[in-house]
Amino acid sequence: MALVDLVMPKMGESIMEATILKWHKKPGETVKQDETVLDIATDKVDTEVPSTSAGTIKEILFDVNDVVPVGAVIARIETETSVEQESPAEAPVDEPDSVIEEEVPYVPKKPVVAPSVNGNRFYSPLVLNIANSEGISLSELETIPGSGNEGRVTKKDILQYVQDKKTGKIKETKYKPQEPGEQLTERKKDEVRQPVYETPATIERQPYEDNVEIIEMDRMRKLIARHMVESKHTSAHVTSFAESDVTNMVLWREKVKAEFEKRENSKITFTPMFIDCVVRMIKKYPIINSSVEGDRIIIKKDINIGMATALPSGNLIVPVIRNADHLNLVGLSKVVNTLADNARNNKLKPDDTQDGTFTLTNVGTFGSIMGTPIINQPQVAILAVGAIKKRPVVIETDQGDTIGIRHMMYLSLSYDHRIVDGSLGASFLSAVAKEFESWDVERAW
Repeated sequence: MALVDLVMPKMGESIMEATILKWHKKPGETVKQDETVLDIATDKVDTEVPSTSAGTIKEILFDVNDVVPVGAVIARIETETSVEQESPAEAPVDEPDSVIEEEVPYVPKKPVVAPSVNGNRFYSPLVLNIANSEGISLSELETIPGSGNEGRVTKKDILQYVQDKKTGKIKETKYKPQEPGEQLTERKKDEVRQPVYETPATIERQPYEDNVEIIEMDRMRKLIARHMVESKHTSAHVTSFAESDVTNMVLWREKVKAEFEKRENSKITFTPMFIDCVVRMIKKYPIINSSVEGDRIIIKKDINIGMATALPSGNLIVPVIRNADHLNLVGLSKVVNTLADNARNNKLKPDDTQDGTFTLTNVGTFGSIMGTPIINQPQVAILAVGAIKKRPVVIETDQGDTIGIRHMMYLSLSYDHRIVDGSLGASFLSAVAKEFESWDVERAW
C-alpha cells in the first residue's frame, strides 16, 4: 500500500489559488485514475480535478468553500502499488550519508502552502512534505536556489539545504510574517481562508419594506464586481468613440455564410471578422497590446484576443484566442465558436481565460449602439463594437456627394491614460474603423 498526494493543480501563471465547490468522493470510496474527485473555481472559471491514481480516498484535507493555494495537498489516495513521487526527469544524486533517504512522511501540524501571489515557483508535494518536516517556512523555501526546470526546487536542492543548515553553513533566520494580502502565509487546516466579499464600511445595510426582492450575488457576480472596481482603481480610464460604415462586411457575410457553414461546418459571425481587422491594427500600434508594471511598459509580442462572452446566467466571462495573428479567418471562426459554446456550457478550462493582451466586447449583441467598457486588467485597452444599424448617410463619390442607406456601427475604445494618450488611442480606433470599412467584398476566406 502507498499513499499518493492529490494536489491543487496549477491552472495558469496568474492563478495561485482556487475555491473548492464540491467533493464528488468521500473518504473510503474508491476512485479510478482520471475520475473526477472534486470541482473547483478560480476567479475566472470553474473546472474539475481528476484523480492522478486509482485507489481509495484515504483522507480529504479541505472543506467546501475553502480557498486553497496551488500546490497544496487537498486529499490522499491509498493505492495498492508503491508510487515514486519524484519527477522522472530528475536524475538520481549522491546525497550525504547523514541525510535520510526515505520519503519524508507528511507532518500535518505545520503545512507549507504554495508560493506567494508575487512568485511563479511551483513546489512538488515531496518538496513541500520535506519542508513541513524540517520546519522550513514558505518565505525560507522561496530563497532556496533551484536546479530543476525553470528554477524548480528539487528533492536534491532542499535536502542539501537542510544538510547545510545542520552543519552551520547556512545560518538559521527568523522570518517575519507578511501582512495580510501581501502573500500567502503558513496556516493550519482550520485557518484556511474563506472567500470574503466585504461591503465598504461607509455603506450601511438599510432596512427594506415588504415590496422589494433581495437577491444575493452569486460567486461569479461578486468576482466580476470586484474586478471591475479594481480596474477603475488601477487604470486612468478614457473612452474614445468612432463611427464605421461596415456595409462591405455585412454584404460579404451575407454572400458567403451559407457556403462557409456548409464547407467548414462552422458559422461565420462578425466577431472573427472584427478580430481579423483588430489584429492587423495592433501590429501597427503595438503599445495597445501591453501592460503596466510600476513605471515599466511591457509590450507583448503575442497577440491574445479576449472576447467578452455573456453566460446564460447573465454573468460575463472572457475566453482568450491565443496567437490570433497566426490564424486565418476560418481558424478564427472555429476558435471563436468553440470558446463561445464552451463558455455557455460551462466547459471552459482555466487556461482558456488566461494571458489575454487585448479584449473585444460586442455590446451590440443585445441592442446597444455603443458602450464605455471597463479595461480587463492587466491590459491597457478594450474595444466595444455596437449594434449595426441601417442609416441614411452622405457618400462621397467622384461625381459628388450623394445620400445612401448604409450599415453603420459605433466603436468605443477605453484605454489606460497612464500610457495611452488621446492621440494614440484615437488614432488606433480610427485605424480600426477604417479597416472595417475597407473590408474586401470579393475576398476569399
